[in-house]
Amino acid sequence: MILAVDVDYRNSRASTVGIGFNGWRDDTPSHVYRSTIHQVEDYKPGSFYQRELPCILTLLREHNLSPDIIVIDGYVYLGDDATPGLGMHLYNALGGKIPVIGVAKSPFKGTTTDTELFRGDSHRPLYITAAGMAIDAARSSISSMHGNYRIPTLLQLADRECRRH
Repeated sequence: MILAVDVDYRNSRASTVGIGFNGWRDDTPSHVYRSTIHQVEDYKPGSFYQRELPCILTLLREHNLSPDIIVIDGYVYLGDDATPGLGMHLYNALGGKIPVIGVAKSPFKGTTTDTELFRGDSHRPLYITAAGMAIDAARSSISSMHGNYRIPTLLQLADRECRRH
């Protein structure tokens, strides 16, 4: 199973959603998982992972999930010096056993053009980073996902569902 995760914050509460699916071209999920944390860390600039990582790990633990690949809304590594981002911290927290693909909607300072992926007719790229798999395979996987627009259908669903929860 591939698991796309997203987190929404309301004050000190976080809603985490995992959209499970079997193949990159799927247009509907096989499972939708939800978790809530009532006390999350405050956002600290440059340390976003400290807020979001516990939410994702809680979702995995509460639902006893061990997906084949995890897709996050964010970066695996940051900038041209490859500073570890949320995805790399997640990859390491899982013992390097589950590949993580980061799909970011905005560039981070120093983001290189080799991370860019243009989907549909969009003139704005997604930024793809990965740990545990080749970047070309990660980019190809996200490129092949269902949907005619910049953001794939199931990643849009993850975003919508975590905001609803």
